[in-house]
Amino acid sequence: MNKLVQFGEEVEGYNIKVLNEREIRAAAGILFLAVFLSLMFIAFEGNFVPVKYVLTAFLTDFSIRIFVSPKFSPTLIIGRLIVRNQNPEYVGAQQKKVAWIIGLILSSVMFVLLVVVNAYSYITGIVCLICLIFMFFETAFGICIGCKLYGLFYKEKAQYCPGEICDVKSKAEIQKTSIVQIAMVLIFIAFLLTTARFFDAKFHEKPYDLFEKSEK
Repeated sequence: MNKLVQFGEEVEGYNIKVLNEREIRAAAGILFLAVFLSLMFIAFEGNFVPVKYVLTAFLTDFSIRIFVSPKFSPTLIIGRLIVRNQNPEYVGAQQKKVAWIIGLILSSVMFVLLVVVNAYSYITGIVCLICLIFMFFETAFGICIGCKLYGLFYKEKAQYCPGEICDVKSKAEIQKTSIVQIAMVLIFIAFLLTTARFFDAKFHEKPYDLFEKSEK
């Protein structure tokens, strides 16, 4: 029974319980997409129904991860199925638990305000934005922001972090950024700002239906 409800998996060669970062990132991507799409319904139609369903699923999923076991989290199971042909990337389970507790707290606040109280405010907006940022960084960059807060709660150093970011090491040549590359990014930003200045009115024009005009 203990093995069924334990937090993390015992893998040969690792002295602590670990989780598969690949399936975690896949699950984060699923949740990010669900939250993002539900927010689009609010933005364009003023429809709060989808986000209430998403919040209920979000809170339930994170409750299972924390209070039962990540092994039974529906989104992690789906994520495992999606990346089943990829080699696992092991990460320490303990720092992920801290990150997911933060996610549980944030989703609980959203659930109470939007579902139970049935009210929205700048609080729900800020909390939702924080959740999106956390999930986006996890999915897109493999950076677990919540994991970085592990050191605030525990004295020992986190082990087996995604991308080995816990280990201090010198950058490989391919990881270094030159002054020319930085300048290219700045030029790109300047180009976008210049474009916005001179073409803003043009960009605000509503497009016409190409085929409807051709038929005329």
